[in-house]
Amino acid sequence: MIQTQTAPASKLRRTISIVALTLVLAGCGTAESSSEPDNDQVSTGEFLSEHGLDGMNAVEAIDHLDRLAVTDRPNDLMASVYPDELVLAGEAQEVTIELPREKAYVSIAPYVDTTHDCFYHSLTTCRGELGNEELDVKITDSASGEVVVDDRATTFDNGFAGFWVPSDIEGTISITHEGKSGSVDFSTGEEGATCITDLRLS
Repeated sequence: MIQTQTAPASKLRRTISIVALTLVLAGCGTAESSSEPDNDQVSTGEFLSEHGLDGMNAVEAIDHLDRLAVTDRPNDLMASVYPDELVLAGEAQEVTIELPREKAYVSIAPYVDTTHDCFYHSLTTCRGELGNEELDVKITDSASGEVVVDDRATTFDNGFAGFWVPSDIEGTISITHEGKSGSVDFSTGEEGATCITDLRLS
């Protein structure tokens, strides 16, 4: 379901989180805004079309934005992934698209030397150390012992690798890259992080 925000108070948590993401958690970086804010709200369809997302569901929109080269990522859009929805925020408008109930998105930026604090992944501003690098990734559900991801993946240009995993699980992410390895715990519950930047490879 796609919604245009018309009652800011009803989404106070999201608004606060977006501000926090922009100012702190998006040590991921901040989107540049134009010097003259646009106060004219366009239709949801027009807003999505302007950013090349028209007709896409949350999975498709996240995949599209994550695969963009860093230089092609829009500087007038904050696209933040929460446990239950994708929030797209422009100069004067916010659109939310619900994630599939049974799925959660986890975006991981393993590092060797440098990283940043992050909790909710920003598809347009977050940058990791290891862009376009091959990783061996294993994600395990601690309760069942099930391996939900066991794959060789290549990080996107922004240094992150994204995975759709079951919602409401807790587990471990293990990554190996060029002889170095590391692991970290994660959760896809209601308060779980969608941005994993504390997995150090050594």
